[in-house]
Amino acid sequence: MTAMTIGIIGGGQLGRMLAMAAARLNFRTIILEPQADCPAAQTANRQIVAAYDDPAALAELAKACDVVTYEFENVPVSAAEALARNVPVYPPPKALEVAQDRLVEKRFINECGIPTARFHAVDSQSELDKALKDFGGQGVLKTRRLGYDGKGQKVFRSAADSAQGAYAALGGVPLILESFVAFEREISVIAARAANGSVVAYDAAQNVHRNGILHTSTVPASISQATATAAHQAAEAILSSLGYVGVIGIEFFVLADGSLIANEMAPRVHNSGHWTEAACVVSQFEQHVRAVGGLPLGSAERHSECVMQNLIGDDILSLPEWLKRRNTFVHLYGKTESRPGRKMGHVTVLTGKA
Repeated sequence: MTAMTIGIIGGGQLGRMLAMAAARLNFRTIILEPQADCPAAQTANRQIVAAYDDPAALAELAKACDVVTYEFENVPVSAAEALARNVPVYPPPKALEVAQDRLVEKRFINECGIPTARFHAVDSQSELDKALKDFGGQGVLKTRRLGYDGKGQKVFRSAADSAQGAYAALGGVPLILESFVAFEREISVIAARAANGSVVAYDAAQNVHRNGILHTSTVPASISQATATAAHQAAEAILSSLGYVGVIGIEFFVLADGSLIANEMAPRVHNSGHWTEAACVVSQFEQHVRAVGGLPLGSAERHSECVMQNLIGDDILSLPEWLKRRNTFVHLYGKTESRPGRKMGHVTVLTGKA
């Protein structure tokens, strides 16, 4: 089998795990990342040290690779489009364009026939005041672009919370106000689509967040079969509408009646899918490599129940204890410095057979 080369834009832990999965299937990988010796470079064949939108670096990457993918959704759309003129780029640049703007994303998801929380575009303090009035003084104000892990957000829990100066405090940039959702639990679905249109989806994970960052993902989620089916159908609708190739992560709120409200989508492998490394024969990372590399998709069947937990900041100090535990899969990200809120690795505990 001739070794193809996959370009990966972004050098964090997701790129690192993609490069590891690619090597198992005889693919070479080249990372484009401005930070030298990034986590992904430790497992890839080569790194191009340059900005994500550097024209010379993009031309070099396109020339050296058979296909290009990315590990995070804030890759400049213009860079992905420039690459796509010379080399296949998966997922398609359109997926980046949709996911990078929360307002565009919400409207797109609604167009796919999937409900979301109510929302208002906010482009001034006066628009914020009007939107909050419509939502009874409650809601979550977010930057439309670039926010992640709880950053770029402000929560209004009641009409007593002052909104004065909130628009300027978030940078005076385009914002979105989302209504609160009375949900019972949060879940996510990891799904993959191949170029021929075939789709596979993993079992939904039930997620718990702390300080806006994913803490644990438990599989199986405590949901009905009808809810699980609806989540898979929603994922397939989104993938089909985008002409998607690769793995996607989609987060949902589950309401008391079992119905779903889509929260957001990530056009890449996803933190809440890390459990697939330990509980499935084909992980989300291998699935993504298969999809973008033109190989048949693998089974998304799992052999175990499990709980995945992120090691964030000083959680890494508990590593010796995790290593002593039975049925525990440990994965570290090659980061030398621990900081508050920084993902240092994850552990997946197998809790029983599927």
